[in-house]
Amino acid sequence: MAHILLLHSVYGLRPAVLAAADRLRAAGHRVATPDLYEVPAAETVEAGFALFEKIGLDAVLDRARAAAAGLPADTVLAGFSMGAGVAGALLAERPEAAALLLLHGTGGDPGSVRPGLPVRLHLADPDEYETPDEVDEWRRAMTAAGAELTVHRYPGVGHLFTDPGTPDHDAPAAALTWDRVLAFLADR
Repeated sequence: MAHILLLHSVYGLRPAVLAAADRLRAAGHRVATPDLYEVPAAETVEAGFALFEKIGLDAVLDRARAAAAGLPADTVLAGFSMGAGVAGALLAERPEAAALLLLHGTGGDPGSVRPGLPVRLHLADPDEYETPDEVDEWRRAMTAAGAELTVHRYPGVGHLFTDPGTPDHDAPAAALTWDRVLAFLADR
């Protein structure tokens, strides 16, 4: 069983994030899903970016830190899209994290990676927010820093393909992602 801090996308704390947390809890994990915006979730990605701009990165990071503060040092840091970036940003402050689970976006400064840190990335191929060159550069840097990195690419799907409330949703890719995530977390 792992403790998991699961951070939402730029949309906000949506039903898909809560359903993902329930799926992880059903597998025996303890999951925290903080609302990094503290307002209702956006209905569109454009509205989500507007919310993020209004709230600001500093407030989002402060809320993520506050949520992490009460969790064990070896909590798995996880996030969807923007939340993946926030999870990666927390890694510098939580060097004992059990793993870094990134859904729909890269995250983590290679300078914050301890040797052997398990990192999993699940990403659309191609992804509209992360070019193949950016992902390859991030992969090289994380591997050089000592991360035990696996990148799972999902051809032909939209960016937020695990969220059934978005136009990007792809049921087969989402099912495969969750199978892989549960297998990965079973070892934590």
